[in-house]
Amino acid sequence: MRRCAVTLLGQRARRRWLHLIVGGALFMPFWMVGSVVVGALLGAGGLFTGSLAVQFGAYAVGLPLVAVAALFPLARPMSVAAARALCGVPADRYADGPAQGPEARARTAGWFTLHLGAGALVSGATLALPPFAVSVMALPFSPALRESELGRLWGLDRPWWSWAALPAGLLMLLALAAAAAGTGALLALQAPRLLGPSPADRLAAAERRAAEAESRNRLARELHDSVGHALSAVTLQAGAARRVLDGGAGADLTFVREALTAIEETTRRTVGELDWVLGLLRQDEQAGEGGEAGEAREAGAGGPGPGPGLDALESLVRGAGPRVALTVSGDLAPVPEALSREAYRIVQEGLTNAARHAGGEPVSVRLDARTEEWEISMENPLPARPPVARPNGGRGLRGIGERARLLGGTAEAGPADGVWRLVVRIPR
Repeated sequence: MRRCAVTLLGQRARRRWLHLIVGGALFMPFWMVGSVVVGALLGAGGLFTGSLAVQFGAYAVGLPLVAVAALFPLARPMSVAAARALCGVPADRYADGPAQGPEARARTAGWFTLHLGAGALVSGATLALPPFAVSVMALPFSPALRESELGRLWGLDRPWWSWAALPAGLLMLLALAAAAAGTGALLALQAPRLLGPSPADRLAAAERRAAEAESRNRLARELHDSVGHALSAVTLQAGAARRVLDGGAGADLTFVREALTAIEETTRRTVGELDWVLGLLRQDEQAGEGGEAGEAREAGAGGPGPGPGLDALESLVRGAGPRVALTVSGDLAPVPEALSREAYRIVQEGLTNAARHAGGEPVSVRLDARTEEWEISMENPLPARPPVARPNGGRGLRGIGERARLLGGTAEAGPADGVWRLVVRIPR
């Protein structure tokens, strides 16, 4: 008994009943148009006529209009939102966004027609049957109701209604609840089939996930290059300054001052780069919440400015310490912004690797922009002891290779002629 009550009037059944009533409310404009058409054809007067022929004729005319309206892009997102909230079907079984392609539009039209058509019938019964059932159940207790004009119209003045009225009214209400629960269950069964993702939807979802993964990888590269370089440079400069100060009264305070200045410049520059990366992260989050934010990002409206480029290269090298030499051949002014940004990151990551493994040896950085193939090369003496290999390998050289490949170039790194050499070539 309790299970039957839950099935008919439980929370899920009530939510599905509400979903049907929403469908009935959405059907009303189509029914009114059908009433005008059918009323004009049959010569019936008034929009809300009591003629059953007009009402069911309006219903029959309204259903094709519903199917046509379902072809508009907003139909599926609106239907999915209502079904997710009220149908009791797992949210991941629905498609997102407007229907793409004839097959998806046809399924959306089928769902919209089924929802509004069934909802109109259940809503009409919900409005009409409970008052009638209550009136029937009140017959044994109200002689005035039995003798009223309405009672005679409905045939409630017959003597046998006096003892059959109460169970008949309860059965009417029970039948209404059963019809609503059964119709709601039917809609819930059909929802994944008619509103579920099509192959095109699955492909679009896979592309979105790939774009999100690429965005996360991009942010990870930016954070690794920026923060990793800053920590390595600051550690190197602080260690050198400490060793000089440990020398006692004869310490070279000029060197210590230069090291502290380099630390200050590095941290200040890194704070700006971190703000830029966090700005990218905020833009990605806004783009995930709505298409307008993504369009604003594409247009560059309201977002953070471009990251550091070759114009900040001298500051980067200066912050890496006095044993880093920079040589530039050619004019860097016409270098595109994207290439300038990536070149800065490549040099930054190369200096980070040198700071970790070169043991304070001199590092040379060369940029050659004189040919069609732009070249970045970095060299430092090989350390006396080879660096300890990390279990998963470093991300630095991998990130440099990824950046070079994204620009259609190549990256090579390894020992050569007694030095460690990194060479990146990028077509201009």
